[in-house]
Amino acid sequence: MMNVTDFQKIGVGLAGFGVAFLFLGVVFLFDKGLLAIGNILFISGLAFVIGLERTFRFFFQRHKLKATGFFFGGILIVLIGWPVVGMCLEVYGFFLLFSGFFPVAINFLRRVPIIGTILYLPGIRSLADRLGESNSMV
Repeated sequence: MMNVTDFQKIGVGLAGFGVAFLFLGVVFLFDKGLLAIGNILFISGLAFVIGLERTFRFFFQRHKLKATGFFFGGILIVLIGWPVVGMCLEVYGFFLLFSGFFPVAINFLRRVPIIGTILYLPGIRSLADRLGESNSMV
């Protein structure tokens, strides 16, 4: 079994709070402050979980530069003051960056008791199957 360090535990918490702040920022009609805090917490949580060097290598791989540009460009546009446009760019970049992880995440979530049952419901199953396919969007 893999040992989880204290830094990785802190990183999971930071990333979780980042996602929560991003969700609240969208719910509160694209509040610029909440979205900015969510972005900072998510990226710092990712750096804590996998390390600074691996985070840098993940974002700046040659085949992911377009996705990284959209993701960080969206963050910059949110900080400038156009949260709706920034979040659209950011979500597009996020899907391009993390599309390789979707099949693994969907298959893991299907084994979780309550969430797995929800993912096998008729309407949600087709969406989960499409997200779970191992195809590359880049």
